[in-house]
Amino acid sequence: MLDVAKTVLNVAGYRFFPIEDPQALRLPLRDFARNLGLRGTVLLAPEGVNVMLAGSPEQIQSLRKHFFETLKFPEFEWKESWSSKQPFSRMLVKVKQEIVSTGHRDIDAITDTAKFLTPSELKRWYDEGEDFVIYDTRNDYEIRLGKFRDAQDLKVKNFRSFLDKVAEAPEEIKNKKVVTYCTGGIRCEKGTGVMLRKHGFMDLYQLEGGILKYFEEVGGEHWEGECFVFDKRVGLSPSLEETPTEQCFACRSPLTLAEQTSEHYNPPESCPYCYQMTPEERLIQKGSLEAS
Repeated sequence: MLDVAKTVLNVAGYRFFPIEDPQALRLPLRDFARNLGLRGTVLLAPEGVNVMLAGSPEQIQSLRKHFFETLKFPEFEWKESWSSKQPFSRMLVKVKQEIVSTGHRDIDAITDTAKFLTPSELKRWYDEGEDFVIYDTRNDYEIRLGKFRDAQDLKVKNFRSFLDKVAEAPEEIKNKKVVTYCTGGIRCEKGTGVMLRKHGFMDLYQLEGGILKYFEEVGGEHWEGECFVFDKRVGLSPSLEETPTEQCFACRSPLTLAEQTSEHYNPPESCPYCYQMTPEERLIQKGSLEAS
């Protein structure tokens, strides 16, 4: 049974804005966060910042104050959930060329983006039978755990592949109302610029705050399953509670409680998704999931 004594605050958030010298910020920010006792990952890039952290509410508040008052980052919303234990092993600050890689460096993540659709508006569209298409921009193993009702699953291994495949959508879809969503909103915000400017989508929306904000504000209506998260909790229910889902040690595929009873689940050697793979193929699969 999962421990329900939740004392660790988990936050996720991002903002696209110009950072002149992200490399100069890396070590001072890492040391500041480590001294606070926080764990998680902060990604810095010339196009902005992405945050996945956990600690006490006081530690989180101190870092927020450092971001917005000391470093003068523009304000952005952080999605919050609670856990009974620290879901991250280390405190890392990484510098990348992009906080989300699309392969389209000519798209400006700050200005080229679709309209936001709030969680309550998406729920209303479902409730009222609005005519729209909804795309899940996440990877195939994330979608296996859960998705919005009638969401289009393009069965991709990474975000770049999603952008390649969605370009092939028929014109009748590109002319309809189209909603994209992901875990916290960051992949959608970066990807909709490509879909608008390169792929011809006419009436495009992105779910504001992603799945986690939808769970926080609306709950689980029109959602099927649970949500994969990139930390030790693995899966969250619509009530933002940790689920019994685990990851295969050999290939890192998420496994529901039912999948853990499979005759092909042999921890730590293999699972139903990798038992027929060679050891080399499992390592490739594991590296792919850990890098996504």
